[in-house]
Amino acid sequence: MMFRSLCVLFGMFVFMAFVMVAPGPSAAQQQASPPAKAGNPSGLPIPRWVSIRAKEANLRTGPGARYPIDWVLQRRALPAEVVGEFENWRQIKVQDGTVGWVHKSMLSGKRMATVTAARVRILHAPDTDAPVAAFVEDGVIVALDGCEATWCRIAIASHGVEGWMARSALWGIYDGEAVER
Repeated sequence: MMFRSLCVLFGMFVFMAFVMVAPGPSAAQQQASPPAKAGNPSGLPIPRWVSIRAKEANLRTGPGARYPIDWVLQRRALPAEVVGEFENWRQIKVQDGTVGWVHKSMLSGKRMATVTAARVRILHAPDTDAPVAAFVEDGVIVALDGCEATWCRIAIASHGVEGWMARSALWGIYDGEAVER
């Protein structure tokens, strides 16, 4: 009995010694490995901005078609913030703070923003003294074509308007975030 116990102990010792000296992957093998994927299904950062692709998108209480519909978003191009992911479902937050789940096929990576103040000026240049291209009202959706420290280049394709707007008048961009076209 004691001999058997000693054999088991010796076997464990040999195994542990082998594990401790066994070579790991070489530097070349480590470099050939794909980078680690983020802890979410898309591999994209959370939070991030997206826009609604569809004319109508069901905002559900959970990540799946069997969850009840809480809201129906009925504005194509509406900006939304992805705050969670589960398989093919994205948990989004819209401007009024409503949070729900939509299928990823309802979303686009096109950067959009919503005007947050009444009678905001769209200027021909990123300068408060630049000529006014148009005025827009609260709730108008604009395409973000680029953002700098205090200005964003925007477009309203349906009206053929392009220009610059103070980023402080927009919802759909993070503080300090640079947006490139």
